[in-house]
Amino acid sequence: MTTEQQDRTAVAPHGFNISVTSGFERYSAQHGELTLTSVFQPVFSLSHMRAIGYEGLLRAHDALDRPVPPLDVFGEAARIGEALQVDRLAQALHLENFKLLGAEREWLFLNVHPGTLIEPYHTAALLANLVRLDLPPRRIVLEVLEDPATDFDALAQAVASFRERGFLVALDDFGAGHVDIGRVWQLNPDIVKLDRILLLHAAHRADMAATLPALVALLHEAGKLVLVEGVETEQEAQLALSCNADFVQGFFFARPAPGLTDAALARSVIAEATERFRSQAEERERGTANRLAPYVRAFERAAERLAAGEPLEEVCWNFLGLTHAARCFLLDANGRQAGRNIVLRVDRAQHDARFLPLDDAQGANWLRRPYFRSAVAVPGHVHVTAPYLSINEALPCVTLSMAVHVGERLCVLCGDIDWIFDEVV
Repeated sequence: MTTEQQDRTAVAPHGFNISVTSGFERYSAQHGELTLTSVFQPVFSLSHMRAIGYEGLLRAHDALDRPVPPLDVFGEAARIGEALQVDRLAQALHLENFKLLGAEREWLFLNVHPGTLIEPYHTAALLANLVRLDLPPRRIVLEVLEDPATDFDALAQAVASFRERGFLVALDDFGAGHVDIGRVWQLNPDIVKLDRILLLHAAHRADMAATLPALVALLHEAGKLVLVEGVETEQEAQLALSCNADFVQGFFFARPAPGLTDAALARSVIAEATERFRSQAEERERGTANRLAPYVRAFERAAERLAAGEPLEEVCWNFLGLTHAARCFLLDANGRQAGRNIVLRVDRAQHDARFLPLDDAQGANWLRRPYFRSAVAVPGHVHVTAPYLSINEALPCVTLSMAVHVGERLCVLCGDIDWIFDEVV
């Protein structure tokens, strides 16, 4: 051990030791027969292409230097009634080791048992450690872990108090267990971490992959930044990019380590993934345009004939003859449907049988729908919606719409296309 390391050991916090592992100095502590220390997993901003924070993770070894899973450490602590003590010890270790990292502006993501936030003694210890280490609260992201036994009202009050002190708060494991949108509204975190289970479902189900961007958009509307955790594969990285997440974390980008991440390597990994996303997105857009082209041509012709005075029942047949065309219908200038849906295929009527209460749409008002608003805003052009859920059959569809004058009346011609989800990226 060098003189410098001996000096560092002499001033180490009570109960902690300092060692050098893989070239990195870090503190460790004893808990029974276990040796505990920290590693840090980077959290990356996809837009900035760099680490904007590090999550402190516990590592444990037994007396024979065999690794012990952190879940076992905390599980045993909970069994014997020492959960908060071990939680506080882990936090202290992470703070000490984060200070050793020399990170100048990045956040420290600190997993915190809800009881620690509620219990004044543990809160005071956390605040005292920050003062001693000269780490302002704004550098700390408190990751609130789920514990069904916690007094949730007390937890919400504690979270609000910590945010007032300047801490950021992250809600962990969204989409797993009891952590849902209700928890977001109740705790009002700054960051929501999407659990890896959502990625796993999205990687194997196209409908889930299509839902993920809407979920992120909902959280953004609620004023929350979104972190996708557990990204381990290229496919999952593409899902994180496509859903417009703000931050990512996982083995694909960087594994937990004692020190700071390799900035150049991380930037290269994110840049390559982003370039693949751009290429795949452009390919999908070309495919969508090609797929829609015959429907748009047939729909434009139908609108021309309608404007020339031909009846709706006659102008839509070419459009409805295309494979995935579902129906045509006509709206007045106020969004009210004039007449029934025009449907060509017999099997369509049979398929609709379960939704018979919705079959008669005459007089329905579609003023709220984007296809109506877009059409009346820019008449004479075909407008194409993003895929959405059709009320007619609770199936995904795309609607084409065009505002045309039929005599003196402004009308909006609409045509629905069944939209089978594309393959998952």
